[in-house]
Amino acid sequence: MPDKIELIATVLFAIAIVHTFSVPFFARRAHRGGPHSGLWHAFSEVEAVFGLWAAILIIFMGVTGGLESAVKYMDSRNFTEPLFVFAIMVVAASRPILVMVGTTVRYLARVLPLQTSIATFFLTLTLVPLAGSFITEPAAMTLAALLLKRAFFDHSSHTRFKYMAVGVLFVNISIGGVLTSYAAPPVLMVASSFGWDTVYMATHFGWKAALAVVINASVLTFLMRKELVVAGEHANEQTRSNSDERAPIPWFVILIHLAFLASIVIFAHHPAMFMGLMMLFVGYCSAYEHYQDKLMIKEALMVAFFLAGLIVLGGLQQWWLQDLLAGLSPAMLYWGATALTAITDNAALTYLGSLVEGTNELWRYMLVAGAVTGGGLTVIANAPNPAGFSILKGCFPDEAISPKYLLLAALVPTLVAAAMFLLPVQLLGNTGL
Repeated sequence: MPDKIELIATVLFAIAIVHTFSVPFFARRAHRGGPHSGLWHAFSEVEAVFGLWAAILIIFMGVTGGLESAVKYMDSRNFTEPLFVFAIMVVAASRPILVMVGTTVRYLARVLPLQTSIATFFLTLTLVPLAGSFITEPAAMTLAALLLKRAFFDHSSHTRFKYMAVGVLFVNISIGGVLTSYAAPPVLMVASSFGWDTVYMATHFGWKAALAVVINASVLTFLMRKELVVAGEHANEQTRSNSDERAPIPWFVILIHLAFLASIVIFAHHPAMFMGLMMLFVGYCSAYEHYQDKLMIKEALMVAFFLAGLIVLGGLQQWWLQDLLAGLSPAMLYWGATALTAITDNAALTYLGSLVEGTNELWRYMLVAGAVTGGGLTVIANAPNPAGFSILKGCFPDEAISPKYLLLAALVPTLVAAAMFLLPVQLLGNTGL
């Protein structure tokens, strides 16, 4: 039976989920103005939701059990992931990295036998998410979201198009990181205990994910081809009318930024190392500020705050979630994990599943496949999602992305991913899949 703190944590966790889905309501209240508009605006910041309710939990623990118990619980949590997302988001969103990635995407777009704007959109939703298997999913999300914003979202008033694009982006990022064993948080949490290396991930998950990514992006690109052309023309007109052209970024500056990015990825599990590198990076950017845009420090901090709150509240959900997972058959587990990911976090889900004893390879595969499949359904489903949410929300009405419309937009690409991860059984050898 759960104790009092676990029950309170579960109630607060449920309230935080409801709060997340209520963000558009608070955003509309904030835009009406009035004496309490600032409070409504604070409630409409989805990045603050879980941090807020986690803070209430810690205060409750301190009042009822003493400050020492609250501090002890906080010390028991591992906040490496929020810190890493903060560091990688700041570096990946820097101007030299964006210029390099944007130039690469545009060059490849000219090679494809498609109109440039259409090809650029397609590559942003395929090449960048799949690159997340090497540069990590949070970095891929940051880059893809910024490319979409600057090339399309800023030049389109088509809200339905934006929701469909965000739905595909979130799903493709979630499944695009499974080509390796270190880039996707839900895979990273279990790779060691399950004995899965990069070869295993590429042969069992990676090629299926790549197929789903291409299918999702291809279908959306075809459906929205006219909107993409219009947005591309508006972007080109703005570029031509911009008389304040900035000096080109020297190659050595780009290389140094890439070195910082690669180093942070390499030391992703060592906070002292990657946070130190991030601080050096901030100092370097100050020395060469004429090649920089404003660093996304605030946005990255808010995303880290969201993830930290999710870890604090999610850490006390084991009493019901682990038993639920243990009681599911592999087939039920697959669809159950996909659904549960939408209201928890796929990395927490796979971690709790890894604690279940006596599981076989089929059960483990279904757990992870389901967790990454459902990673695009909500903002809390996958660790990189809050980063994309933070970058793109300003392009939507009331500067808020509706969780309901996001869920609807992600349903079809999620089903495509689900179908791919169930195909074909014979290529999984003697695992019983």
